[in-house]
Amino acid sequence: MNEASRAQGWAICGGAGLGAFMFVVGIMNGSYWALAIPVAIVTLFALGLIAWVGYTIATIQVETDVAPEILSTDRTPSAPDPDPAPLTSSDTATSSEDAA
Repeated sequence: MNEASRAQGWAICGGAGLGAFMFVVGIMNGSYWALAIPVAIVTLFALGLIAWVGYTIATIQVETDVAPEILSTDRTPSAPDPDPAPLTSSDTATSSEDAA
C-alpha cells in the first residue's frame, strides 16, 4: 500500500469523525437539520441504488445459447451412461460367484 492511499484513508476517517462531531453538536442544540440532512442523504442514496438496479434489469442484453446444455436427467433410458459407476468389492464378489 502506498502513502497516497494511506493519506486518503486517514482523510476519510477524519471527515467521518468531523461529520459525527457535527451531527452530535447539532442534536445537542436541537437542530432539525442535524437529522434532516443525514436522513435525506441516506434516502436519496437508497433510491439511487434502487433506480440503478431497475435500469440494469431493464437494459441488460442477454443472448440465448445456440445449443442448450443437456442435463443428465434429460437423457433417454436407451442412451448409454457416459460415466458408469466403478465396480465395488461387493460387485466383483457377486460376479465371481455367478461364474462358478
